Amino acid sequence: MTTKTVSPATVDVGLFVLRLALGGVMIAHGYQKLFVNGLAGTQQGFTGMGAPLPEVTGVLVVLLELGGGVAIILGLLTRVIALLFAATMAGALVLVHLPNGFYASDGGYELVALLGLVGIALALAGAGRFSVDRAFVGRRRAKREVRQDEKVPAAA
Repeated sequence: MTTKTVSPATVDVGLFVLRLALGGVMIAHGYQKLFVNGLAGTQQGFTGMGAPLPEVTGVLVVLLELGGGVAIILGLLTRVIALLFAATMAGALVLVHLPNGFYASDGGYELVALLGLVGIALALAGAGRFSVDRAFVGRRRAKREVRQDEKVPAAA
């Protein structure tokens, strides 16, 4: 039996695709909450769902979904935003979707569980090479390596 290794570039493309999918869905949901339901309607909906501090969480979730969706696509603060998405989806699962069973068509937790797990996967794996995160980390790492090289005395 032969095993093939996956190239790092393939993994990075896969992480980019995951970021596009999660970010795109989150942006769509944030857009719906802000421009279709309206902020007041979203806050009222959060009240009806039993969300804590619905006036505050309604605004925070809209900001997270819109701004965080863009950030995830860009690969900016990926691990933090992905964890916030996972936490938000866990809240939605417990407060709203769990009693409705699995299937999203019945109001179940199918979609929020998937989105939350994608968030956890990105929090663990990071953004990958094609990201703003990597651009900043790469620059800092290169500067740190240069400073370390300057401290090391040359071999005689």
